[in-house]
Amino acid sequence: MDYIYVDNSNLYIEGRRVSAVAQGLASNIREAMDLGILDQGYTISFGKLHEFLAGDDLSKIKRAALFGSRPPPNDSIWRHAQRAGFELHLEDRNIRNKEKKIDTGIATLLTKDAYKHGQAAVDTFVLVAGDSDYVPTINELKADGYKVEVVFWNHAARELREAACKFTPLDSYLEHLRI
Repeated sequence: MDYIYVDNSNLYIEGRRVSAVAQGLASNIREAMDLGILDQGYTISFGKLHEFLAGDDLSKIKRAALFGSRPPPNDSIWRHAQRAGFELHLEDRNIRNKEKKIDTGIATLLTKDAYKHGQAAVDTFVLVAGDSDYVPTINELKADGYKVEVVFWNHAARELREAACKFTPLDSYLEHLRI
């Protein structure tokens, strides 16, 4: 069985950076990051993302969890994610309108699933995120025999890429994942 955990905002924002480079709006990913250059027109299809991550045999997927911030009441974005097959985990933004509790929510659920429901030699845990906050979780799970893969854009934190049992870069799938 596979378990999938997606940091939606991280995936979405960094995908817009990768697209900005691909569209020639920035000369490289570092420039896009340093200058805050994003391709505002780039949006990821939840259906294509779910299909990419889960493959054709949905019976192998025990959980596909998508984490993000609670949208305004009239926003339909999360309904699309649910229809695509994702279980939603939403958190309110803080008083400064900053996203909070997403990384810890993912790490907590991933760890809980591994130790409560997972089988170390059998299950694969797939993390779709790019920052190094997840490295301690990955290292602990690996030490206990769990397989943790990371799927993200090429510019994911080096430490995260190295901690993962396998790293799959999304850059070559940029257009495939586009709505």
